[in-house]
Amino acid sequence: MTSIYLITLILLMISLLIGSIRILKGPRLADRLLAAQLFGTTGVAILLVLAELQQLNAARDTALILALLAMLAAVAFVSRVWKASSSQEKSE
Repeated sequence: MTSIYLITLILLMISLLIGSIRILKGPRLADRLLAAQLFGTTGVAILLVLAELQQLNAARDTALILALLAMLAAVAFVSRVWKASSSQEKSE
């Protein structure tokens, strides 16, 4: 069972590597935001796998809080960009 967790962790790390490439090369701000969301989601997944491996309830709680904060950050970003794009359309 431990080998499954280790393979999962390796795949999640590869996902983080691919996401970092997208953040650096992302042509648009939305691409970079999605890559940052990928970081948050992958970080939560890594924390949950480590919590399961080491039987740490505190790590599960931390993962839940990080997931909620990532969702709030995404909503705040989208609402900010949505207002900016709608104000540009009105000025044109």
